Parts: sequence; C-alpha cells; structure tokens
Amino acid sequence: MAVHTAAHHSSKQVLPFRESLLAMLGVSFVTMLVALDQTVVGTALPTIVAELRGFELYAWVATSYLLTSVITVPIFGRLGDYYGRKPFLIASIIVFSAASVLCGVANSMLFLVLARGLQGIGGGMLVGTAFACIPDLFPDSVVRLRWQVLMSSAFGIANAVGPSMGGFFTQYYGWRSVFYVNLPVGLVSLFFVWRYLPHLRHVEHKGRMRLDWPGAALIALALGCLQLFVERLPRQGITVETVCLLAASVAATWALLRWERRFPQAILPMDMFRNPSLNALFTLAVLGGFAMFSLLFYAPLLFQGGFGMSPQDAGLVITPLVVFITIGSITNGRIVSRIRNPNLMLYIGFAMLAVACVAVAVATRSMPRSLLMSFMVLAGLGLGFVMPNLTVFAQQVAGREHLGIATALLQSLRMVGGMIGTALTGTMVTHLYASGVREALAADHASHWFARLADPQILINLDAQRTLTDELTHAGHNGALLLEAAREALVSAIHLGIAVAALVAAASVWQSRRVPPIKLRAPAEPTLHAD
Repeated sequence: MAVHTAAHHSSKQVLPFRESLLAMLGVSFVTMLVALDQTVVGTALPTIVAELRGFELYAWVATSYLLTSVITVPIFGRLGDYYGRKPFLIASIIVFSAASVLCGVANSMLFLVLARGLQGIGGGMLVGTAFACIPDLFPDSVVRLRWQVLMSSAFGIANAVGPSMGGFFTQYYGWRSVFYVNLPVGLVSLFFVWRYLPHLRHVEHKGRMRLDWPGAALIALALGCLQLFVERLPRQGITVETVCLLAASVAATWALLRWERRFPQAILPMDMFRNPSLNALFTLAVLGGFAMFSLLFYAPLLFQGGFGMSPQDAGLVITPLVVFITIGSITNGRIVSRIRNPNLMLYIGFAMLAVACVAVAVATRSMPRSLLMSFMVLAGLGLGFVMPNLTVFAQQVAGREHLGIATALLQSLRMVGGMIGTALTGTMVTHLYASGVREALAADHASHWFARLADPQILINLDAQRTLTDELTHAGHNGALLLEAAREALVSAIHLGIAVAALVAAASVWQSRRVPPIKLRAPAEPTLHAD
C-alpha cells in the first residue's frame, strides 16, 4: 500500500468542510454507540437478572465490561499512533456490534458476562481511537474545539435518551432488544468511518515493528487487579483478598514503569510523563473522574433511597446533569478560544463541580425539586467546562507522536479516578449505613432484623418495604420508624461520601495551578501519512 503525505485543505483541517463533516459524523456515531450501550443496559439489568436467574453475577455484567475496556483503551490508543486509527476504529465497531448480538442471545448470566467482556474490548478500542481522530483531522486546536461540539452533542443525546429508551424497549420488546439497538447505530457508524475517515499515520517505521506485548500484559494486570479491588472493597471491606489485589496492582504498575523505560517502542512512553503539563493534566483527570463518578453513582441512590423519590422522579432530577455536560461543552467551545487565558475554564469548571457537590452533600428531603435540579445543572456545566479542555490541552502539549496514547491515557485515568471514587465512596456509604441501621435496631431490641435492612436497595423497593414493615409491626416493633431510621442513616452516609467528592473537586481547583499556560493556536504543519 503506497504511503504519501496527506494533502491538507488548510493548516487548520486535513479535509475540506464536507468531507470533514462526514468523517466527524462517523466518529460521533461511534461515541454514541458506547454512550447508548452504557445507559440503556443499566435500565434493563433488573429484568435480565430476573429472567436469567444469576443474581450473584449481577455486578459482573457491568464489571466485566469496565475491566476489559479500561485495559484496552491505552493499548489501542498507542497502536493507533503507530498504525493509524482507521483500522482499529473499524475493527472496534465490528467487535462491539458482534458482542452486542451475543449479549442479546445469551441464555445464562455467565454467557452474558463473557459477552459483555468482549463488548468491553470493542468499547475500549472505540474510546482509545475515536477521541484521537479529532486532532488528526483538525490540527488547529481552536478549529478542533468547534468540531468537538458534534461529538459532545452525540454523547449527550445518547446519555439523555438512553435510560428512557432502555425502559421502553425492555417493557415492550423484551430485554434482549436493548442490545440489538446497537446494530443500526453500529452499521451507520461503520459506513461513515469506512467511507469518509482518512487513514492517517503519525509515525513512519523503518524495518519490522516490535509490539510491546509485555507492556500490554502488565497494563492488563495492573488495571485488572485495581478494577477487581474496587469491585470487592465496598462489599468485603479490608480482607486478605482485597489487600492482595491492591498489592498485585501496585507491583504490576512498578514492573510496568521499569519495563517501559527499557523498551524502545513502549506502549507508555516515559518521556511523556516527564512533561509537567501532561502530568498535571493526568492528575486532574484522576481527580475529576473521582468527583464525577461519585456524584453520578450515588446521587440517584440519595434521591431514591434517601429522599423516597420514585425512579421516574429521580431520573428527572438527574437528567440536567447529563444534558448540561453537553451544553457546557458547547458553551466552552465558544468561550475558551476567545479568552486570553484558556486555563481559566479549568478553575471555573472544577469550582462549579465543587459547589454542586457541597450543595448535594447538604441537600434535604424537603428541598424543592427545582433546587435539586439546579445543583445538577451546576455540576453538568462544570464537567462540560472541564472534560473537553483536559482532552484538548493534553493533545496540544503531547506532540504528534504521542497524540493517541496521551488522549487514551486521559480517558483511562478518568475511569481509574472514577473506579477509586466509587470504591472509596461505596465503602464509606456501606459501612456508615450499616452502622446507623445497627444502632437503630439495637435501640429497639430488633438487632436480629439487620439482615433484612442491610442492603439499602430495600429503601427503593416499595413492595419489599411494605412487607418488612408489616412483619416488624407483627413482631412488636415500630416498622415505619425503623425504616425511617435506615433512610436517615443512608442520607447521612451518602452526604459524607459526596462531601469527600467536593473536597476532591476543590483540590482540583488548586491542582489546576500546576497546568502551565496553554496557548490555543495553530501548530506547525504536522507530518501525517495517508494510506
């Protein structure tokens, strides 16, 4: 296959406007594929478990996907730098769509978990390559920010309609249909990517290319053990198993760093970590992921289990968070390229996220829904100001050779931050809730009922609550009062967990000082090769 220098439409974009639009539509449909799957499946999970009868594997439907996707994001981000993004993007769409079909035909929970793991490999390849396609097409960061709105909008639309779509398809067409909905989106994205996305390569290799398989294996071991540690910590606490998993993750990380210093074509180039700007941005990705996922995971539980909202009402209150991430991203694209100091948007975004977390941490059941929704708007805008800028700033300072791995690492580290945040917040919420329930039951001499109240999910299931209240009343206890005590214990526990997220967001404001001033300007003409 002949290699020649790509003809640039201008220094600001590789292709003319029409071809750029069609290529970006393909990339946007790819991100929609991942976002839609994540939101649609969550709604269908209770129905899936009821039919396939494998509650012990309930968490693994999500965990297996996360585990394989977190591992594959940095690996394919780096391979995209070497071989170009297009082949991996096409392969990822095919793998993801095929795995979706396997999920749809699953006849057992174990089969579904394995299919979700394969789907996670496709999802990791998608994330690891799709985000890096944008700077390939638009070398000028100002132009890139404007085009990134298309991708942010697709992501936001998928997040906004996903839960409702999942409920509709599950109710009227069965849970298997929520996996089949990926097929038309996958086919559309495959057509646009195959037809219109150019095959651009940043690095031209002389001789045989050696793949860094030991590095890839160590990344898999380090992130895999961390994910398993995170999954087990809230339920098991500090045990021999969780300590061993954490130790294995730390040891694999240490071995990875030593190996990557010696390997000439390392997946994780060590010179990238010596860049103070990238180090600061990577740290902010971890801290931002911690705060964001803590809020996303535990605000719904607070509203439903703590404040007694119906799932529909809680979904309505949470919706502005997802919608305003997209609106914030669009607004950011219009502002950040016009101000003298683009770094200011990081300070504003993290400050808004910190204020929103503080507001949720002091929220009460008597607060008007409109006020709770305004907290979600504030958090969404803050995240919309932060997330695209972290990506664009990292792409600006990484250099063309490290573009893909820097972009992929940013996504991976945000997920790692989210994993750590949900693990620590989950552990805190689980133990504080259990302690509060034990105390309330002991005061009413009803400690033997603890097993029935130990899982806060009972505060969401109205039928289970009525049954338990009747049983407690017949046993001579005040069932309604004990359930209310459990609810208050849950509210206090989540408040404390979200308060920690607020502290992390506030620390991110301080950490933003470490990011040197970023200048959003057109770089020198890049050396790109098109096949």
